[in-house]
Amino acid sequence: MLKAFVNAFRTPDLRRKLLFVLLIVVIFRAGSQIPAPGVNVANVQSCLNDQESGIYNLINLFSGGALLQLTIFALGIMPYITASIILQLLVVVIPRLEALKKEGQAGQTKITQYTRYLTLGLALLQATGIVALARSGNLLQNCNQDLLHSNGTQTFLVMVITMTAGTAVIMWLGELITERGVGNGMSILIFCQVVATFPSAMWQVGQQQGWWTFGVVLAIGMVIVAAVIFIEQAQRRIPVQYARRMVGRKMFGGSSTYIPLKVNQAGIIPVIFASSLLYLPAMAVQFNQNSDSEWISFVSKYFVTGDHPLYMALYFGLIVFFTYFYVSITFNPNEVADNMKKYGGFIPGIRAGKPTEDYLSYVLSRITAPGALYLGLIALIPLIALVLIDANQNFPFGGTSILIMVGVALDTVKQIESQLQQRNYEGFLR
Repeated sequence: MLKAFVNAFRTPDLRRKLLFVLLIVVIFRAGSQIPAPGVNVANVQSCLNDQESGIYNLINLFSGGALLQLTIFALGIMPYITASIILQLLVVVIPRLEALKKEGQAGQTKITQYTRYLTLGLALLQATGIVALARSGNLLQNCNQDLLHSNGTQTFLVMVITMTAGTAVIMWLGELITERGVGNGMSILIFCQVVATFPSAMWQVGQQQGWWTFGVVLAIGMVIVAAVIFIEQAQRRIPVQYARRMVGRKMFGGSSTYIPLKVNQAGIIPVIFASSLLYLPAMAVQFNQNSDSEWISFVSKYFVTGDHPLYMALYFGLIVFFTYFYVSITFNPNEVADNMKKYGGFIPGIRAGKPTEDYLSYVLSRITAPGALYLGLIALIPLIALVLIDANQNFPFGGTSILIMVGVALDTVKQIESQLQQRNYEGFLR
């Protein structure tokens, strides 16, 4: 593997791409450390030291810890992720967007443009909410200090505009990596933000729980990483045979291929959906902390900390539900069966048309079940660790963090490996 890295840097054009990605990552991480105008850095750092696990953990994870520090890149990549998910869902619902998707590259360019506009709109809304919480003192729990130097309207507007502009810059940096670097730009930026919080989380486990616990956590983490890699690579390959056909004087077809159905077909989207849905009641509590309502007390007890069995059961159930929901809208057995029939393809032993559609639906539902259970268990690992080791932060190995790190790392390594193999070098995986 080290030899493969050396070969990658020996190739001039691949070396330029890798160095360009590293440069963008350095710029991105620098922007995640620069505080927005008007932020009282000393008070923010003082409150962060006493901060416990709160409702903004997922958003803070995607921003690499920049959200709670109120930096210029505080929103991170989250608005873009949310906009992309919304557009994916709308493509299924709105016929106009579905038609654009079928137009190929031109249609996809239009959808990408809509995603950018929606990202800026969501960034404006999120920045307004975050700055309003910071101004009212409800952003960080157990914090009685002023997070901003001034609570005036001018400071408020400058911070909102700065954070929204920061999201636009992040989008631009991600697209630069996709065009001129290696791998998917947005995925690599997410990977960097998640990895940025990893060393501090591990160090905190060692300091609070002892270095023996640190070693145990590290060993368990390695096992979890190996299991996640195994599941992420697992797939069910459905064989497809194409009949021969004569076009003019040439014979086409007669080839064999397969339809790869991954065990985790939905990726981390169900975890994001479930987390976002459970954020809503917790955010309502943030704006009504002084209320004596029984409903507010119930939500504060069961939904804010995330370590109650009721919260865990509801979280697990929502992940399973959203896994089936997302797979059903992204993989259409009817469309796949029609395309196979149109081009003369068939599954051996299965008739074309409706029987093929039924067979694909049956296989998809069976393979989605272990995928949904796997996602639910991985997402619960940080919550279970929070109870067992009584940590004040999320468990480093588990949840969205480990899924993102493994998924993006595997995809990027495969892309570098394919470019190495084009130049007759060995890849990373033998």
